[in-house]
Amino acid sequence: MARATARHILVSKEIECADLKSQIEAGADFADLAKQYSSCPSGGQGGDLGSFGPGQMVPEFDKVVFSAPVGEVQGPVKTQFGYHLLEVTSRED
Repeated sequence: MARATARHILVSKEIECADLKSQIEAGADFADLAKQYSSCPSGGQGGDLGSFGPGQMVPEFDKVVFSAPVGEVQGPVKTQFGYHLLEVTSRED
């Protein structure tokens, strides 16, 4: 069964999410931004969500985590919780 580890930053506005992605692409540290801006409790751990399998996260999140390249920041991804930046840190298919 497939497993992935990922981290994310959750914010309420798409424009804020896009701005954070731009900062990361310009060299800002993902974990530092997660600690500062993420509204998810995982922000305290730099956005780290640990290891999980398909179906354990909301469908929009799952779709990205189990298809995106490892190590590449994805988003904004809209879910019922807000807007996410996602980075798959590892995946076993």
